[in-house]
Amino acid sequence: MKRLLFILPVIVFAGLAAFLGFGLTQDPKELPSQLIDRPLPEFALPGIVEGGPGLASASFKGEPRLLNVWASWCAACPQEHPVLERIAQEGFPVYGIAWKDKPEDSRTFLARYGDPYSGMGSDFPGRTAIDLGVTGAPETFVVDKKGRVRFKQIGPISPEIWEQQIKPLMQQLRAEA
Repeated sequence: MKRLLFILPVIVFAGLAAFLGFGLTQDPKELPSQLIDRPLPEFALPGIVEGGPGLASASFKGEPRLLNVWASWCAACPQEHPVLERIAQEGFPVYGIAWKDKPEDSRTFLARYGDPYSGMGSDFPGRTAIDLGVTGAPETFVVDKKGRVRFKQIGPISPEIWEQQIKPLMQQLRAEA
């Protein structure tokens, strides 16, 4: 019995050490998305211009597209914006959701930095972003021809991330029959 009382703390310590050791091998920046290989959640958002076109999930079929969740109050969004303009200039459609942003603030941001978006929706209440699993702006989703999410980028898209990860995936998705 005394031997068991001596061994039990050693076993508990070894189990705790193994659990914590496993945690140290994981990338804390990697947040897996539950949407990967699933259809984009249904949404229909108003535009940022009153009476103007909005954005709906039904628009994400036929060709691969990027869906960028951004806001005028987002500190990293102005840094990402030139990359989004480059992506659009290279012929890859970029759609935007202005998250928890007043439409007039979104319009002011786009007037200042340029508008790379093929379509824009206003998610001022933030409900669509919750459905997408957005944790902060900016976040970008790669959506395939069938409307399924294939990749999620948390944080701004850098030129390196575009060239090494997202662009090859977009090219692959375009080539799929």
